[in-house]
Amino acid sequence: MVLGLRANLAQFILLVAVNALVGGTLGQERSVLPLLAQQVFHEGLYTGALTYILAFGLAKAGTNYFAGTLSDRYGRKPVLVAGWLIALPVPFMLVGGPTWGWIVAANIILGINQGLTWSTTVIMKMDLVGPARRGLAMGLNEAAGYLGLAATALATGYIAASNGLRPGPFLLGAAYIALGLGLSVLAVRETRQHAAVEAANHVDSHAGAGASLSTLEVFTLTSFRDRSLSAVSQAGMVNNLNDGLAWGLFPILFATAGLSVGRIGILAAVYPAVWGAGQLVTGALSDRIGRKLLIAGGMLVQAAALAMTALGHSFNLWLAAAILLGTGTAMVYPTLLAAVGDVAHPAWRARSVGVYRLWRDGGFAVGALLSGLLADAYGIPAAVAVVAALTAASGIVVAIRMRGTDHRPTNLHTT
Repeated sequence: MVLGLRANLAQFILLVAVNALVGGTLGQERSVLPLLAQQVFHEGLYTGALTYILAFGLAKAGTNYFAGTLSDRYGRKPVLVAGWLIALPVPFMLVGGPTWGWIVAANIILGINQGLTWSTTVIMKMDLVGPARRGLAMGLNEAAGYLGLAATALATGYIAASNGLRPGPFLLGAAYIALGLGLSVLAVRETRQHAAVEAANHVDSHAGAGASLSTLEVFTLTSFRDRSLSAVSQAGMVNNLNDGLAWGLFPILFATAGLSVGRIGILAAVYPAVWGAGQLVTGALSDRIGRKLLIAGGMLVQAAALAMTALGHSFNLWLAAAILLGTGTAMVYPTLLAAVGDVAHPAWRARSVGVYRLWRDGGFAVGALLSGLLADAYGIPAAVAVVAALTAASGIVVAIRMRGTDHRPTNLHTT
């Protein structure tokens, strides 16, 4: 069994394509659902309209945690296939749901799908490439997912503008799910044996860092005890907190300012498009210069972009802010995952990734609740400003707490 990108190129490219479909499955509702909440279901309060993001975030966060454990126990491929099977009813619930409760339920199922499929493609790529090209691998994985999301958000915006909010945009999601399931069943191969090869050759002087760690010990190390892993976990949570804000409130902010559905679709697509494409550069760059600078700097860039959005009143300024927000997120997103891979032992890396993604995607739920309450009380610009301040503070925490890491496996450092 050989590790490395070149030696496993065919499977790696296949997994990149699968993750593009995972991202597209989420992107089917990115432009449309906030408008559907207000225009079809008349969810007037922001907190009520954001219930679908709260439901999605809680479901995805919890599923991420179990995805790592399940993939260690049963293998990566069965978890990936299960994730696609679970997603089958989602487009039809979004198309035909007669009440807002149906839409929330669909997002619970979608969160489970995303937790199983996206987590597993991350773990499988880490398995295949080994330690030397981990940043590049995560950059390609996340780029595929978010470019798929961006392209779908743009496409569904145009479909909704010309054919209405339902059913057209969600039929595209149905096609993605069918194709993703077919590829995962017929073409994707198991990668757990690659992790076993890396674990056999992994040297780590930290006592107990090998396969003997319990799931509880992995959770506490990743969440609190290890300085780098805990800094990464809080940064991931804040990153997705501001992404949940952008997903749920930005389209409403832009619509309130009089922008057309088509222009809202452009803004909804530009942010993840820059985010996705930028990761093709930032993931590999983190292999060269280390993870810490990109993570801390990226959080500060995101904070500046959110401040611009809060102060903006025009399409052009919001477009510039979307580009800046995508740039900052591209600096952070694959680098956080690569940093987890640097520190975690291969024998429990899948579980550590699951714990990190539990905290990270819990940010969706925190962001939906916090931004919804703030928007109801003080308006959307105030909510965006508060989240900008939290994002800046998170970057400062990373700068102070996280130890510098690069592509080489590192010893664990606890407080």
